[in-house]
Parts: sequence; C-alpha cells; structure tokens
Amino acid sequence: MIASIAQVERLLPGQATAEGPDPRWQAIITLEPLIHSVPEVLWPFIARWGSHPDEDLRTAIATCLLEHLLEYHFTEYFPRVEALTRSNPLFAKTFQVCSKFGQTTQPQNKKRFLKLQNLLFTM
Repeated sequence: MIASIAQVERLLPGQATAEGPDPRWQAIITLEPLIHSVPEVLWPFIARWGSHPDEDLRTAIATCLLEHLLEYHFTEYFPRVEALTRSNPLFAKTFQVCSKFGQTTQPQNKKRFLKLQNLLFTM
C-alpha cells in the first residue's frame, strides 16, 4: 500500500527508534512508487525533508527516495537537486549519501553526479 504524503508527514520529523524497524523509514519507503507515477508531487517532500537537521531522516530521504528519483528522472530533476545542494548545506549532506543507479550511471549523468559530490567533499 502506498501511504499518502500527508500520512507520512504526520510521522515526521519524529525520532529514530533504538530497536526494531523505524516507522519513519517504513513510511518513507511506501512513497517510493510515487517516483514512477508522480515525481513532481514527491519533489517538494524530498526537498523539505532532505533539508531537515535530523541526519537519520535525511539518510532515509537520500536512500529511499532521492537516489531513486535520479535513477529514473535524472535529466528532469538533477538541475533542481544541484541547485538545492549548492544552496542548502543540509540538503548537500543528503545528496552526499546518494548512490548511483539507472540513469545516474549513464556516462554523462555519472560525470555530473560525481562532479557535484566531489565538490561537496572539498567544501
């Protein structure tokens, strides 16, 4: 079942759990199918929570949503990711956690992705 963004946001920011599955992560994972169907609706959620001070929450956004958004919609969303990464230090930390999949591994896209990640490591 896909949770609505509003349902997930009711759990956030929350706190990481010490034991067992983290309900925040579980809820965020349910949004992943939206990457395929309505990425434009999901982008503001990624931008907002990927800029949150909670490192664990940012990691969930990076690994469950952002890297997969780029996996399927690199051309459309990388300029937005790049602009937010350059202007927002917390979102930059979120982007640093992302791995490369799908469209991100294509040579030209990979070059842009790594250039931005490398820039962040030198800051």
